[in-house]
Amino acid sequence: MIAVDLPREALLVSGRDAGSYLHSQLSNDIASLAVGESRHSLVLEPTGRVVALVRVTRRADAEFLVDLAPGFLDVVAARLAKFKIRVQADISPLNVRCVALRAEVPIDTSNVIRAAGDEFLALPAWWCDGRAIDLLSTEPIAVERHGSFDDFEASRIAAVWPEMGSEIVPGETLPAATGVVTVAVSFTKGCYPGQELVERMDSRGSSAPRTLRSVVVPRGSGVGDPLVVDGADVGVITSLSGDRALAYVKRDAEI
Repeated sequence: MIAVDLPREALLVSGRDAGSYLHSQLSNDIASLAVGESRHSLVLEPTGRVVALVRVTRRADAEFLVDLAPGFLDVVAARLAKFKIRVQADISPLNVRCVALRAEVPIDTSNVIRAAGDEFLALPAWWCDGRAIDLLSTEPIAVERHGSFDDFEASRIAAVWPEMGSEIVPGETLPAATGVVTVAVSFTKGCYPGQELVERMDSRGSSAPRTLRSVVVPRGSGVGDPLVVDGADVGVITSLSGDRALAYVKRDAEI
């Protein structure tokens, strides 16, 4: 099992209207979260392009934690504040620490978690199938580390999970291209900014011009290199670990 320190940033959204406001702004169903539960969601521009992929955790009745990859906190905070008019919800940054647990079988967290200081959260990560758990806390997390960040990246690429900055570029990436719509979008909740594009592509059975796929590439390939099949350029490499990569590939390309 891999247990590595994972850089994460977080926003604390609190107040009487925190839950209803997040529900109105994000692609997933936030209103139905019970205290202690978390859910992946997309933050979208009104045009439907992705601002960020986040995870929302309900810490209390009127308190929500929104965590995401580092480097994109300001853009998410600005987007969430954009439509906050006559809403009782405070949005503020929160310093957090994270240890990522990754395994090939579901993780029994009772056997591995030992935390110091403030109470931590053991949150489902990636596809929420039990093999990826993040330990999140505002205090140091005293759990034994195993493996390296390179091992973590290899695991992420094998899981075909997109990362901010690599597979998701704020304001550019289409939700359908990322492959996470099944776990980050609710098609039964109310309206939210960007919903029209998501709903239209889903109802028409449309796919994005390029979609994220796991591919085998020649040794020596690099991020940003074209993916060439039978002499034709069919995509671009976005993340790499050895000869295994994530790439955005043309929808009609056979790999």
